[in-house]
Parts: sequence; structure tokens; C-alpha cells
Amino acid sequence: MTDFAQIIGPLDPGSAQPLYQQLQRALREAVEKRLLEPNTALPAERDLAALLEVSRITVRKAMDGLAAEGLLVRRQGSGNFIGPHGGARIEKNFAKLTSFSEDMRARGRNPHSIWLKRAAGTVTPEEALALRLSPGSPVYRFDRIRYADDAPMAIEHCTILAAVLPSIDAVDTSLYEALEAAGHRPTRALQRLRAVLLSAEQAQLLNAVEGAAGLLVERLGSLPDGRAIEFSQSWYRGDTYDFVAELNASA
Repeated sequence: MTDFAQIIGPLDPGSAQPLYQQLQRALREAVEKRLLEPNTALPAERDLAALLEVSRITVRKAMDGLAAEGLLVRRQGSGNFIGPHGGARIEKNFAKLTSFSEDMRARGRNPHSIWLKRAAGTVTPEEALALRLSPGSPVYRFDRIRYADDAPMAIEHCTILAAVLPSIDAVDTSLYEALEAAGHRPTRALQRLRAVLLSAEQAQLLNAVEGAAGLLVERLGSLPDGRAIEFSQSWYRGDTYDFVAELNASA
């Protein structure tokens, strides 16, 4: 307990920053500096509250936020532990056309989704313009929350040309795996990235705070013959995801 108190340091009740956020920041810094290793057990919340001279509500609020980030994992009957990946941020190669599931598996994370909507319909004017389709063209829409292990990472809204999938039920965990099985996996894509602030609804779905920094990625995926078949918009948590790209000078 004494060592843990030294690692976290005293919290300042006179600070403008709430105590639970001070505790979250101290734990993040301890993990980044490797003062707390992955899979380290934390003291029980009541013991931690007594140790830091704060309320259990403060500790619980801090733990809830860190668990949502993926920095902590909760094990039934055992307590809170530093996550196996230490809350490390995910890096996505912006220049490589891969699926979310492939990215997570490559990093030793377990990808899964919670479906928000899965529906058949016809293109909206925006989708028709992006996909260069005629009005009334049939499409499938897949809306879901994407997870890495137990941490929500992104809200994904994807529109796919219906003709490239055998049915709307062909998509399970990975859309790109379903498209590949159907012989229609995109080989090229145009992506746009911009900074956004998460709305109240988006923040709730991602276990974040309303107005928190987010990243919106729009992707237009095409087949080798140039046909655009995928139009997606994904909102990522800005505190857990980094997009990187290798740049080369023109000859």
C-alpha cells in the first residue's frame, strides 16, 4: 500500500481539476513510466480511497473511466488490474488498406462489435454521390460499435453496394472478410481524416465525455476495376487511437 501511495502521489483537493481526473492522470502516468506493469493488481477501491484520503465515489468514478479506456480490466471477484496492454494507444497505418479486425488482431487485441443497426435500403443522395450510383440503387447499411478487447474504440457507419454481398447476414465480425469471401474486397480506398468533438450520443456509446476529442475517418473503398462499393464513416476516440503514415519525398 505504501509503495502504491508513493507511485500515485498526493491528490490536491484545492485544484481546479476534479479529484477523480487527478487520480486517472496519475495512474496513466504510472503506466506510461512503467511504474505499474501490465496485469498489476490495484488495491481494493475502499483501500485505495483510504490510502489517498478521498471518497469511494471518487475512486469508483476514476476506475470506471480508466476501464472504459482499456487501461484497466475488471475481474469478477478479483478486483481491478492494469490491462494486459497497459492501456497502450492503438496505431493505425493510414496508408495501408486493412480492416479494423485485422488491425486489432495484428496487435494481439480481440476485435468484436455491438450492432446498432443492420438494414437493407436504397442509396441516399450523399451515398449516391460518393459511390457514383443511380438513385434507388440497393445497398446494405452496417452500423456498430467496434471494440478492442473490452474497450470501445469506434462507432462505424458503413454503406455497401448490395450486389457485392450474398446477403445482409454475410457480415459477422469483419466486413472485409465477408467481402473477400464474396470476391469483392476493396483494393483501393480514398480516406479523409478530420478532428471532431464527440456528441453526447457518441460519447455515451464510446464511454467518453461529451465534447471529448475524436477523429472522423471517411473511407471510399473501390474494387480493382474502379467501382466504388464501400462508403463508411467512423468516429474514433481521440484518446486511444493514433493514425500514422509513412511519407516519401517525390523524386
